[in-house]
Order: sequence, then C-alpha cells, then structure tokens
Amino acid sequence: MIRNAKRRAALIAVAGTAILGIGLSGCAGGGGDDGGDSDGRTLRVWAGSQTPIEANFNPFSPSVLHAALGPIYEPLFFYNKTADEAPAPMLGESFEYNEDGTVITVKLKEGVKWNDGEDFTAEDAAFTFNYEPNHRDGLISAEATDDTTVVLTYETPQFTNEFQILGTTWMLPEHIWSEVDDYTTFTDEEPVGTGPYVVDKVTDASYTVVANDDFRDEGVPAIKKVQYIGIDANQSAQDLLTAGELDWTGMFVPNPDSVTANGVISMLNTPQDPTVLYTCSNADLGCTGPQTDVAVRQALNVAIDRATIKEKAFVGLTGDISPTFALLPRDQKWVADPANEVSPQSPDAAAAGEILEAAGYAKGGDGFYAKDGAPLELSLVSVDGWTDYNDAAKLISEQAAEAGIKVNASTVQWQEFSDARQTGQYQLIMGGVIGTSVADPFQIYKDWFTGESTSQVGQEVPTGRWNFSRYDNAIVNEAVAAAAATDDEAVKQEAYAAVQAEIVRDLPYIPLVINATQTFFNTKDFTGWPTEDDLYAFPPAWGSVASGYVLQHLEPVK
Repeated sequence: MIRNAKRRAALIAVAGTAILGIGLSGCAGGGGDDGGDSDGRTLRVWAGSQTPIEANFNPFSPSVLHAALGPIYEPLFFYNKTADEAPAPMLGESFEYNEDGTVITVKLKEGVKWNDGEDFTAEDAAFTFNYEPNHRDGLISAEATDDTTVVLTYETPQFTNEFQILGTTWMLPEHIWSEVDDYTTFTDEEPVGTGPYVVDKVTDASYTVVANDDFRDEGVPAIKKVQYIGIDANQSAQDLLTAGELDWTGMFVPNPDSVTANGVISMLNTPQDPTVLYTCSNADLGCTGPQTDVAVRQALNVAIDRATIKEKAFVGLTGDISPTFALLPRDQKWVADPANEVSPQSPDAAAAGEILEAAGYAKGGDGFYAKDGAPLELSLVSVDGWTDYNDAAKLISEQAAEAGIKVNASTVQWQEFSDARQTGQYQLIMGGVIGTSVADPFQIYKDWFTGESTSQVGQEVPTGRWNFSRYDNAIVNEAVAAAAATDDEAVKQEAYAAVQAEIVRDLPYIPLVINATQTFFNTKDFTGWPTEDDLYAFPPAWGSVASGYVLQHLEPVK
C-alpha cells in the first residue's frame, strides 16, 4: 500500500461483521445512513494508520496523521504529479520570479480564514517561510509587503525549487506556531489550518474530521465527515472494501476484480513512485555492513530478476524503473544515457560473481561469497503486512542466493522500520521513493541523494528530506546545486547527466520497479473521484496535499 514516509499498518478488522474497537460511522454499506448525520453518510478511509492512533497533526512530525497534510494544512499551490501542467491555486493566487530567479513574489487569495476564524494573511505566509524547518535553500528573507503579497528572496536562483517552495511548504498560523517551543515534539492535537476539514475526534482506533465552516469555497467540502480508520494489513482492508465497509484507500490488491465485483468499489492504477532497496551505503557517516561496499550493491543489482518480481510479487501491475530515477515516459528527455533508460530485467549471476571477485570476494564451499574471512551476508527487512513487499523481499533473497549472496529477509512492525530508516541503523530495506510532482527528477535528486538531505547514522534525516541511504557525493551535490540555480534546460540536462552517472554506478538505492499505485474508491455513494479521463490529482488516500484536493471535489450521490 503506502510506499513513502507516511505509510503505516494498523488494526485487525473483520469485514462484514462488527469492526472490533473501531465503531465505524455509517456502517451500513451501499449508501446506508450514518446513525443520524443529516449531512450524508461518513466517508470511511484507510490512509495507512496503525493502532494505537495518537493525536499528532504536526506537519513536521514523521508520525503525523494523514489528514493533516492537505485536508487540514495546505501549501500555496497544488501540483498534480500525474500530469505536466501548471500548478493550481490553493492559498496562493499567482506568483512570478524576477529575471534571475532569486526573488519570488506571491499574490495570495483574499478572504481566506484559518479554521479558528482568524484571517490568513501575508504575515502568516512570511512567518511560515521564516520558520526554522522551512528556512532553507538559501532563503534570505520572506516579507509581507501588504496583506496579500509575500516576497521571498534567495541567495541563488530557485527556478527548479518551485515545487518544493510553493507546493510542499505547509502554511502555519503565526498566532499559534509562534508560541510553539519545540516544533520537533509538538503534537498539534487541535490543528489550526486553512484546509476543508477540522479535527472532530481521535481515538486509538480511528479519527474523524468534519467540514471546516470557514473554508474559502462556498459549499466545499460537500462530504461533511471523514473517518480515518486503522487496519493491520492489506488483506483486512481488502475484506472491508469487499464488504462495503471502506470507501477510499490506496493499497496493493493482487486480484482487484474480487473487490470491484460488488458494484460499489472502483479501482484506478497510477504507477508513479519507485520501489527500491534502501541501502545504508555510507561508512563515513556510520553505516555498517557489506552493503557499504559499492561492489556488493552492484552485484546485487544485476543478480535481481525484476521480471519475476513484477510478475510474482506485483502480479504485473508495476512499471519498469530507470536507474536514473526519471519517471518514464514522462521524464524521457532527462535521461542522459540511453543505456540507463531501464534497469536490467533479467538476472545475471555470472556478472554478479565477476563484480564481487574483482573486488576481492571469493566463493566458499557453501556457495556463498566471503572476503577476508567475513561472509557476505545481508539483512533485508520489510514491513509486516505489506504482502507485496514481503513477497518481493523473499524473491530477492532467493535470487541473490543464486549469485552467491546471502540475503536474510524478515519482517518488522512499522515503527521499527521507520526508526531504522530515519536513523540509518539497517542494511537493506524494501521501501519506496516519493516520486516527483512535476515532470523533472530534480526533487528526487535533491531530497534523496544530496548530502544536505541526510545525517550521521544515529540521527534522524533533516525534516522534509529523505536521504535514508546516507549517500553523500560531492559531484552529485554540486550538480544538484547547479540544476537548482538555472532555468536553462540545456544546463539542467548537463547537471542531470552528472548526477545520473554517479547514482547509476553507486546505487545507494537499488531500483526495483515503478510501483503499482492502486486506488479503490466507492463510486456508488460518492462522485467526483479522479478518473483515467480526468486525472486531476494523484488519487490515493495517503497522498500528501492531493488527498485534501480530492476531498474538495467529492460529493455524495443523491
């Protein structure tokens, strides 16, 4: 199901019967009432939360609840990652760069209010950009020049950083967040945002949000109550979908027809995000294990049978991945070397052996490689209940063994996975990379591969960055900085060529597939969902920003 930092597992549920401990609102499937809600029945969502659910709506927290990111807090503009198109206004009305890209002037919408009734102004926007975790990328100043204009001034051009600045910076109310002593520990149990929803109730098994009466668009949201529930694993969610007890989720289902056959639920598959093996790759920052040797990563890369993984673990629903991390065919123009267009689909055990032997490894009598008396043995973890990932990890273990590499696959709970990833205390992890929301791989390069986006093992990676591999390469760092500072496509292509040459060789993340992103939603009782013909937003319920945007488009079927 959810492949990014916000994914969780959750509560055991039994479809078609009483859901233990949850108390689902509107438990009658197929349009039944919701126990007296005059505004229509509650929309029931699984976005990946595990139980016990804790009331944490802090957008800077690794354990933030999904409804915070879009339904409650919003950025200035919405970027549709499924298309190459201009951003849609949210709190911002328009923006423009100065000639050299160092100044961005943003005009804000008039009449916007926080959900506590206070006005949203340019002072709030300026405060947000000056707030510690957002004060980055060489920001010199953020100034409100009038109530609806904020001017952002940077040391270097920010053309390529547009999405991160305008599409991922959550606007904060100054009258609330100026009183927060430590944003890293603040749980924000009663969040004040501008989005279409406000928090109603949180229990350890679910939480509900209700319509924001102060939302800027009249009649929006038309769905007045949304309940986010906890579920333990994909199978439990699949059972609930089939029984009509769940209305919206993004998850992997190997036999989607079994869910959609009820005439209530529809499915849309939008492959967007890379699935990879995270490797804690950098010994200089404290990573330990054989995977810190680039030869081991290279050997494992060619030993993997991606075609079999696609077919057996993901039932043919995934796409081919590029080791450049450009999303094909959307980002085709950014692939510098055609040889790096797609990762190898078939295994080559002989090539893996040649790589290892050239690096000083020798195969022992047990059929596995070792070096200087130390066996080449790796630990690979995936999250318990993520059945597709668990199956893929087992296949990788078997395929690696054919090449003389011992990989021990095991499962862990979400929190153990999250802690290991954040602190770098792991060897290999089955995980996902957050795909870019514009037709350009820049954000992946910056957030997942640069030194500024990582930290020493034992410390969490910087807020809003995702370099869990601890990769730090001076050539990549310089090339990403060069790409950030230009609006010249030729200069960016040259910079990306430099990045790609390094990451294709070093493989801090070993590419596997572009993951299937199946979204299931109730089209019998609710209308306005994204479709193949109108893919106005990335559709999964766990999508940051996009989930709030989708909720604004939904209406109950009359």
